[in-house]
Amino acid sequence: MRRPFRSAASFVLALVAVSAVVFLLQQMLYPRQEILDLTPTSAPPTAPPPATAAAAPVSSASVVDPAWVGDTAARTGIPGPALLAYARATLRAPESCGLGWTTLAGIGWVESQHGTIGGRSLREDGTSSRRVLGPALDGVGPVAAIRATPESTSWHGDPEWDHAVGPMQFIPSTWEMWASDGDGDDMADPNDIDDAAWAAARYLCAGGQDLTTGSGWAGSIYSYNHAQVYVDMVYTAATTYAERIG
Repeated sequence: MRRPFRSAASFVLALVAVSAVVFLLQQMLYPRQEILDLTPTSAPPTAPPPATAAAAPVSSASVVDPAWVGDTAARTGIPGPALLAYARATLRAPESCGLGWTTLAGIGWVESQHGTIGGRSLREDGTSSRRVLGPALDGVGPVAAIRATPESTSWHGDPEWDHAVGPMQFIPSTWEMWASDGDGDDMADPNDIDDAAWAAARYLCAGGQDLTTGSGWAGSIYSYNHAQVYVDMVYTAATTYAERIG
């Protein structure tokens, strides 16, 4: 069964500073994949949603065709475990949301290069070879000040300040609200791209958003990170991935 792809499709959270994300992208490059040109392509709220791409074929409820994963990973440069996570998350998302896998891939690229930023590798279980952590949210410069809790410290190791965590860069307080088990292992771990992608999909589709419209798509991405430049970067990455698979 195939679900039609409806937007170029899906998340860090509103308090993560765009300037810090851009800095990380500039400083830590994934060596096995050419770097996407992330010169933002304008995606104003009234624009159409990004270019579309075919949905992942499935053999049952949310089982993605391994052949599709292999072929699409080769054509896009997205690591297979990440691509599988994005596809499964979009297949599980409400059909009325219109979320497409390339939106999640666009976010995954902008946030952490799919968990591979800084020379990391993405393991088959969806975790990175080293944890992906954002800068300390200590209120210095463009970042918010968010104190760590004993629970959040267990995710990032800093007893004083929170950090965005994992390949989709969740702030721990937001993860507490949207924690998800994307791979059925009875754990919800923001460092696991399977769980993070499913949480991102749920977040983007919350409130009845329709990502098949320009305003719905842009508004949903803007809610993930409150900056137009972030929306533009995700738009560019999502569209690039759609173009790579025709």
